[in-house]
Amino acid sequence: MDLVERWVALAGPHTRRIGAELDQRYGEPHRRYHTREHLTAVLDLVDDLAAHAANPDNVRLAAWFHDAVYDPERADNEERSARLAARMLADTDLPGPDVEEVVRLVELTASHAPEDDDPDGQVLCDADLAILGADPDRYAAYAAAVREEYAFVPDEFFKAGRAEVLNGLLALPKLFHTPIARERYEEHARHNIRTELLLLNA
Repeated sequence: MDLVERWVALAGPHTRRIGAELDQRYGEPHRRYHTREHLTAVLDLVDDLAAHAANPDNVRLAAWFHDAVYDPERADNEERSARLAARMLADTDLPGPDVEEVVRLVELTASHAPEDDDPDGQVLCDADLAILGADPDRYAAYAAAVREEYAFVPDEFFKAGRAEVLNGLLALPKLFHTPIARERYEEHARHNIRTELLLLNA
């Protein structure tokens, strides 16, 4: 099933134009990691973790929007993606409280710090960060793609900024919040992050 059909299966045929626009956004030429492939991986993992969610369809909708606006030269992509979700979903029959919840979930991907009583936030954040716990080759490809997205940043500044992000992740008490994702990815993710830090500082 292609991405637009996957959107239609979730949100209904009357919203096809929204799915088509989102598909185009994830196909923008400046993207190297935040692509259709990333969106598909996040959606697949949300499906995998759906039993942990309170409202899996809201999480799926938030996954669609979480990187819908992506400009590596700006720091407010999550906020702008959330605003886009609010605007586009207002034109559907999704109830207002659900729209607000999708917007909240998209905004949460800026911090990836869901509360203990927020199962939907936990599922979305875990799905978004699962690449951190990938096998070493996939992780290396992810890190290289992120570097390509920031090709406009000189090496010394990129290394400093990337190291700050990675050290911030390592400082979190846990990277993953659902039991399945924590067991599957936590240890691998911390190893991958430490390895990348060693390479950045080499």
